[in-house]
Amino acid sequence: MNKFGDLIRSKREEKEMLLRHLSAELDIDTAQMSKIERGERTAKREHVHELIKIFDLNETNAIAFWLADQVYAVVADENEALQALIVVEKEVKYQSKLSN
Repeated sequence: MNKFGDLIRSKREEKEMLLRHLSAELDIDTAQMSKIERGERTAKREHVHELIKIFDLNETNAIAFWLADQVYAVVADENEALQALIVVEKEVKYQSKLSN
């Protein structure tokens, strides 16, 4: 799964922006940015917010994709992944109700 990286690559290509130019804006090396786009590395939260601004992305959707990629990386090879995600979903809903 590579929802966030795919989104960033798509937006970068739409803007006809070179990978090295995007890397320079984020002050990271080109290889690191390439790995983020390919899903081989996770972007830092600070870079996520910068990318949201650069590409004028929907913040909620972009962060959700970024988080989803991280969660998937943790549970992908686990037999109980779906069960764990259901437990987490219930907890997130419960915490959301408490905060409202």
